[in-house]
Amino acid sequence: MLRPLLVGFTALVVTIGLGYTAWNRLYAEYLAPADEADTSPVAFSVTSGQSLSRVANNLESAGLIRSGTVFKYYCDFAGFGQKIQAGDYELNRAMTMNDIADRLTQGDGSPLVRNITLIPGWSVEDFAAYLKDEGVIASTDTFLRLCREGTAFSDFYYVADVLGSNAGQRKYALEGYLAANTYEVYVTATEEDIIRRLLSQTERLFPADMQDAAASIGLTMNETLTLASLIEKEAKTSDFAKVSAVFHNRLKAGMPLESDVTVHYATGIRRMSLTADDLNTDSPYNTYRVKGLPPGPICSPSGDAIAAALNPDPLYVAENYLYFCAKEPESGELYFSRTLSEHQRAVEIYAPLWRIWDEKRGLKE
Repeated sequence: MLRPLLVGFTALVVTIGLGYTAWNRLYAEYLAPADEADTSPVAFSVTSGQSLSRVANNLESAGLIRSGTVFKYYCDFAGFGQKIQAGDYELNRAMTMNDIADRLTQGDGSPLVRNITLIPGWSVEDFAAYLKDEGVIASTDTFLRLCREGTAFSDFYYVADVLGSNAGQRKYALEGYLAANTYEVYVTATEEDIIRRLLSQTERLFPADMQDAAASIGLTMNETLTLASLIEKEAKTSDFAKVSAVFHNRLKAGMPLESDVTVHYATGIRRMSLTADDLNTDSPYNTYRVKGLPPGPICSPSGDAIAAALNPDPLYVAENYLYFCAKEPESGELYFSRTLSEHQRAVEIYAPLWRIWDEKRGLKE
């Protein structure tokens, strides 16, 4: 009885000993400070745009760490990888990997990366203004030119489709194709770098199964994004599917969409009470004058708006709702109608509130 216990205990001690020995060897070769006795300062620089791999290799070359590969994996695992900042640092060979990684993220220099956010419902011009205000770009000119032309991004198949169809009618070739999200970009990123980053996410926002769903109801990717962009600007998320139903019903009936937000896009003025001049604006985006969808999106739609474009409210489709209008502007609520007479009564009720809203913003007729 005693012998098996002694054998088991001995095996456990041997296992622990072997593990301890292996750990000490691993620590000594890869994880320990380069020289625990050497606290003399070592100048080390991280330049803007350097990758984590380059920083790790430079640390190893400077004799500050034992392994650049291990340091890189450690930083990725510990969440330091995207926080290392450019600048000049004073390090020493007695510092641990954690000490060094922590020092390089403490703000001794300038950040290597920054976050930028594209909000659903923003247009190309909105985003360009945001980037300028945030100091990401010095001027909106290059960004807007690249988005207007689109030709620098024809390697994306959906951009190539746009350029090969109706790009000449569009205000911006890339409108609606810059996927709304928050992105981490290098502080040295150019306008083209940023646009490419956003375009690369468009396929995730509109994957293959969604393209199949669009094709099944006779819509192209561009038409779906265009319809979704109108829905995004017209309603709150809770009403997306109902607005989609109205647009689908009007398209089926051959009626103009008569969407105010397309006029806003054409004129650059967001007026609740459209004037005669607004309604007569000569633009392919003016859906009071032009039947069908405008030539392209008017903003970057959310995933919810895209889903609504492909899945209109079945009850509102079946009951053939053809109209909607805003209620009190601040609420964002909509009133839906089946008939023109019902819609006109709703407009009589709510139009005074729209005019007050416009007047408060200096948008008198």
